[in-house]
Amino acid sequence: MAKKENSILQLILSLMGITLVAAVLLSAVYIVTKDPIEKMKIEKNNAAKMAVLPGFNPETGTLTEVKIFSEELNDSLKVTLACMDNQLFGMAVATYTNKAFSGRFDIMAGFDKEGNLLNTEVLEHHETPGLGDKIDKKKSAFSVQFVGKNPNINKLTVKKDGDGGEVDAITAATISSRAFCDAVNNAFKAFQTALKNYELNTKNEITGNDMIAEKEENYE
Repeated sequence: MAKKENSILQLILSLMGITLVAAVLLSAVYIVTKDPIEKMKIEKNNAAKMAVLPGFNPETGTLTEVKIFSEELNDSLKVTLACMDNQLFGMAVATYTNKAFSGRFDIMAGFDKEGNLLNTEVLEHHETPGLGDKIDKKKSAFSVQFVGKNPNINKLTVKKDGDGGEVDAITAATISSRAFCDAVNNAFKAFQTALKNYELNTKNEITGNDMIAEKEENYE
């Protein structure tokens, strides 16, 4: 009986030791890979910004990132304002949807200052290979139909839903297609808010400069 108890105890101790070693190794791998993974993610996002803002020159222009709260997502989206020659060129919005077949995917959407969609780039997704993964332009031309569309003018929902939408869904992947539309529309709402804030700040700056000029003129 004592032998059996000792064997069980040894087995338990062995399992605890193996678990401890595995935990230490996993922690070490996480620490080693954390920074490189984060760096790759930042580089991917930066490349996506340039891809969705064709014509923007980062060497002569400026990029300013702001966070815009989305009521639909109950979360903040990162919006990058691109300016050239002290004028707004457009915006890149890092957006996402929770309505995908696999729960969530992230995309980058670029708009010109009028709200026309310039381009999109998929950042991360887990959609079904051969079906939902066709949201990525590397897999199909599905996303190309969004270019040039303005959500203020064009209804960006899938046609088959019968609500006047203008988007041709991916065959056998309607859920992914709807989700892509949702992500783009979330991005556009964030764009609209950022644009209002930008115009308000610009107006305040101009008004402030006019007041300063007026004071200087009166002083003279």
